[in-house]
Amino acid sequence: MKINFIKTIYLVFILIFFIACSSHKKKDQSILNSEKISVSDFPKQEKVSESYKRGKEVYSDFCLTCHLPNGKGIPGNSPPLAGSDWLTNKKYESIKAIKYGLSGPILVNGESYENVMGAQGLSDQEVVDIMNYISNSWGNSSKKEVTLEEVQSISK
Repeated sequence: MKINFIKTIYLVFILIFFIACSSHKKKDQSILNSEKISVSDFPKQEKVSESYKRGKEVYSDFCLTCHLPNGKGIPGNSPPLAGSDWLTNKKYESIKAIKYGLSGPILVNGESYENVMGAQGLSDQEVVDIMNYISNSWGNSSKKEVTLEEVQSISK
């Protein structure tokens, strides 16, 4: 009798374990699916689409840690890029920040940020690509692509 009770308890724990693992996997998959970004939503210009794709890769390498995969940033530390009024209203300053870094206070969507964003040593083309990516991701929509000439014209 005691052995049957132990077997029953053991089987219940195994069953609970498999149910918990199974539901966890489904939850993680739904989170991953919700953050997929479609290049097809970007303007139909081939040149811009290629810049967007390259920008996504460069963003993953240099920006993702602070600004996160969803572009929402870290409150009080790294400003959001998703729905950012600073990004959309201050194109020149945004390009300059990516190209040379940024320090000092900025106001983004009504919240103050005063952290240092170091220069990443990016090429001008990488700055173009990142700007085209972040300006057209997470609900942001730029009507005009950033050009290499614009980035090259900005100096410290």
